Amino acid sequence: MSGIKTSARNLFKGKVKQVTLGAVNAEVVLDIGGQDLVAIITIESAKSLGLAAGQPAYALIKASWVILTEGRGLKVSARNNLAGAVDKVIRGAVNTEVLVNLGGDRQLTAIITNASADNLALKEGTAVGALIKASHVIVAVDA
Repeated sequence: MSGIKTSARNLFKGKVKQVTLGAVNAEVVLDIGGQDLVAIITIESAKSLGLAAGQPAYALIKASWVILTEGRGLKVSARNNLAGAVDKVIRGAVNTEVLVNLGGDRQLTAIITNASADNLALKEGTAVGALIKASHVIVAVDA
């Protein structure tokens, strides 16, 4: 899968830690190198991908689906609250691109409004939480 091109700015390689089947959906927990990422996908998708604990898998997340917060102390309904620090802030005419270092060689890209970037006073080194709804995580495996 490393050779594919995608419009999703965030692509993480990980390992499936757990798959929990529900009536309609499955909860998939991926270890992406020190932090867990939870995805909610249909049972049919989980079966067609052959997901099982220990299997390598990828998580794709569009940058516009990431919500940034100050630190990680908030209680939120989003299943994923990744800890990181701002690496770079690129301001545009309407939106700001924020590169977040998640540790190791993992980097997350978020696209937020300029007003939100101003409100958070983002600069290099600022500690942030990256909120991602589990339903916004796309799971893929090598064919």
